[in-house]
Amino acid sequence: MDWGMANRINRIIRPDTGRTLMFAVDHGYFMGPTTGLEKLDETVMPLLPYADSLMLTRGALRYYVTPKIDTPIILRVSGGTSVLNKHMLHEGIVAGIEDAIRLNVAAVAFSIMVGADYERDTLLAFTEVIDMAERYGIPTLAVTAVGKELVRDAKYLGLASRIAAELGARIVKTYYCDGFEKVVESCPVPIIIAGGKKIPEKDALKLTYDALKAGAVGVDMGRNIWQSENPVPMIKAVRGIVHPVSYTHLRAHETEADLVCRLLLE
Repeated sequence: MDWGMANRINRIIRPDTGRTLMFAVDHGYFMGPTTGLEKLDETVMPLLPYADSLMLTRGALRYYVTPKIDTPIILRVSGGTSVLNKHMLHEGIVAGIEDAIRLNVAAVAFSIMVGADYERDTLLAFTEVIDMAERYGIPTLAVTAVGKELVRDAKYLGLASRIAAELGARIVKTYYCDGFEKVVESCPVPIIIAGGKKIPEKDALKLTYDALKAGAVGVDMGRNIWQSENPVPMIKAVRGIVHPVSYTHLRAHETEADLVCRLLLE
């Protein structure tokens, strides 16, 4: 692996813990001004100190985020559809590698849709992104999107993750599921789990803990942080699980996730 590629990956996945907390605020590219991101800068800036990287679009980066930050940027480069489209996940390339370089990004992210009628379109477009990114030592993050008609089980997610890696993805983002260990074992690159839709805070923390225990290297969480009633304590709690703190005050039958939830949310 070339120095530049390795350096960018090490900026995303911390070498000291081997883990990462990505903070996702790229939802506007297909959802518009969704709840919690109407004023993206006001949402992001108080939370940014606790994130290892920030995932967003080039427009959001330019218009809402100060260039004075040192947080690694993961640039969303797929899109082209909205929540109004019945084929919402039929995405193409919406940002070129030259713009990614101008924005000094640490990685580029692209959604693939394995199993859909337009599977081939997303996979071929993804390989174009990989070829362009590899030329300049920029890692690609494959986002294994899942349509309503597909089941999020280990068989499907393992298939999608392995395909993404075989095509050249350096990191894969997918969903947690029962038997997640099998997904991790069959994928030769680091796997990060998606936070998904807003769920109760303790459930999101348990999701984080279970995924890491099963072999994920981190989480890419958005709505479960910025749609929380207490976003800063929530991201601190997630960070406490991703990058373990010293567990010296565990109560009987209390897990690390329970402790972080208790100390930072109660």
